[in-house]
Amino acid sequence: MQKFTTLTGTAAPLPIINIDTDMIIPKDYLKTIKRTGLGKGLFAEMRFKDDGSPNPDFVLNKPAYSKATILVAGDNFGCGSSREHAPWALLDFGIRCVISTSFADIFYNNCFNNGILPVVVSAEDLEKLLDDASRGANATLTVDLEAQEIRGPDGGVVRFDIDPARKHKLLNGLDDIGMTMERGTSIGGFEAKVAAERPWI
Repeated sequence: MQKFTTLTGTAAPLPIINIDTDMIIPKDYLKTIKRTGLGKGLFAEMRFKDDGSPNPDFVLNKPAYSKATILVAGDNFGCGSSREHAPWALLDFGIRCVISTSFADIFYNNCFNNGILPVVVSAEDLEKLLDDASRGANATLTVDLEAQEIRGPDGGVVRFDIDPARKHKLLNGLDDIGMTMERGTSIGGFEAKVAAERPWI
């Protein structure tokens, strides 16, 4: 899994509450179990018109945000079904960080397992970050995971909390298997001890 240390990039504002996983990646795109290629379906029902042409009013279709790597979104992001295709689609599009006041639990956990940093901030801080993100070509934020802070284009800083184990996971590019393998020596020692004490097992 790709490490997440410090990310500086364009932040796209998406001030919509209750963005569910079907909005993130519609069910029509769930026919694959591959993690790549889903970026084309990200927010498809909002990004594209009925005839398949791009919707010029959707934020990610605007030239200033077409290469966004950070999403600043409304409350309860990632609610709905538990589809892991949602973080896959975000990552395939290039989104490495989503900032909101709250996330659905399963989506939140899935982000950490796929190298995306979900950042929870206060409503007041979200308003500041949405204002930063509304600046088009100047909507650049820096997300520093080690320092646990978001730096805005005018020098403003927003601090955020994160579980230490999840922070370690992202900083080192570890999925759940990688986290287990870090304890390989201890696990091996335990298995050897059990084998010696209980050879019948």
